[in-house]
Amino acid sequence: MSTIMRTLRNLRRIGLKEYAHQMQYMGDTKAGTFIGKDKYGNSFYENLAEELPLRTRWVDYKDKEFDPSQIEPGWHAWMSYVVDKPPTQDPINQTRVREWEPKEHRPTLTWSRSGFKTYSTTKPKYTPWIPVARPREGRAE
Repeated sequence: MSTIMRTLRNLRRIGLKEYAHQMQYMGDTKAGTFIGKDKYGNSFYENLAEELPLRTRWVDYKDKEFDPSQIEPGWHAWMSYVVDKPPTQDPINQTRVREWEPKEHRPTLTWSRSGFKTYSTTKPKYTPWIPVARPREGRAE
């Protein structure tokens, strides 16, 4: 959460359109330096001067139905403060497909119908009661 002065300062820096975009998707305003873009189209930013510690790096997802698995491993390491240099500046962490990496992105299926659902193979200790209705007796029409 930000203060009113910080919000107004960021509004002046980023403009009204970007302000509305950030409030819609992030819930806060941030102004920073554009660091790079990954192969999925996500944009990465950093502001070391005005942000709180460990909140100086952020991502603007291309897809608004975002999934954190849409970030490449190198960018994820930079976002998590594991490495200091982003993949665009680090020759060891350059974006390339290694033999152990999947060739294409597979999204996390946790919230979809294809997600893993647990089931039990043991017989339950009790069975639920299922009421059986008798046919009504009485009035003949």
